[in-house]
Amino acid sequence: MNLKHFRLVALVVCALAAINYVADVAAQPAELAVPATSIEANSLNDWLMRMHEVSKKRAYIGTFVVSSAGAMSSAKIWHVCDGSQQMERVDTLTGAPRSTFRHNDQVVTFMPDQKVVLIEKRESLGLFPELLKSTDSRIADFYKARPEGTERVAGVDADIIALLPKDKLRFGYRVWTEQKKGLVVKLQTLDIDGKVLEQAAFSELQLDAPVKMDKLAYMMGKVEGYRVVKPALVKTTASAEGWTLKTPVAGFKSVSCYKHPKTASSSDEPMQWIFSDGLASVSIFVEPFDRQRHDKEASLSLGATQTITKRLDAYWLTVMGEVPMATLRLFAGGLERKK
Repeated sequence: MNLKHFRLVALVVCALAAINYVADVAAQPAELAVPATSIEANSLNDWLMRMHEVSKKRAYIGTFVVSSAGAMSSAKIWHVCDGSQQMERVDTLTGAPRSTFRHNDQVVTFMPDQKVVLIEKRESLGLFPELLKSTDSRIADFYKARPEGTERVAGVDADIIALLPKDKLRFGYRVWTEQKKGLVVKLQTLDIDGKVLEQAAFSELQLDAPVKMDKLAYMMGKVEGYRVVKPALVKTTASAEGWTLKTPVAGFKSVSCYKHPKTASSSDEPMQWIFSDGLASVSIFVEPFDRQRHDKEASLSLGATQTITKRLDAYWLTVMGEVPMATLRLFAGGLERKK
């Protein structure tokens, strides 16, 4: 796995998923808006859930810019909602041309330079990546909200809210939400000292845009002339695969586990075990150790994403997430093979 290459290619998509997540927990009609000065006095969990419940009706077109680790990427996004039906198109404007369509959990990515279309089902890519799990979320146990004034972004007035961690196991966030409808227009990920690790922001934004879901659906299904690839993720559990986390990491819960398809370089099916604290996520990838492919244990920081690779007996671990490196070490050190 070329982690640096993977991260740069995925930068815009990941940031859009992140901004859609915070948009989902912060977007709302103006009449239901919670004044920024009152957030500290309310339950953060209730506030997040309320924002999630009232964020179903919006459409927009925008140009999106992401900066991380000295790299910049941009994309154009068309987004529309119709009740529980969510649909969007994302076209990269930098790097290799890509058009990604998403209809609820169905994701179709067109790669015109290779004449390949990738069709996937991703449960973690709903309108936001399944971070706000349930009404009993414990986000407020590990984060606090702080209003930080107002600012104009992409031609709209926005309120600024900081979501700050209560410990050193997770990063913080600074969120700019458009005042009238609550759409997130800018998002920063902050390290434990408050330094900006990664920023995603609209440079152009048209709210309540005339985006047609049927037109996007037609474009999503137009795969003629492309080689169709359908990698299948197999849902499983870590326990069924023979793994356990002997010491839980505070605030992080197991949310899903998959086996990935075999690749040209490996005949095995790597396992991916995903954890979340409600805002941040961590993935543990496990595959059999291969001396030809797995040469060095390493730690890598690229913007908000940290990565650790290490050998564990006959297996090779890749642990990555938008959390401090110390948190990844807890996951890597706590994983063990069941007897």
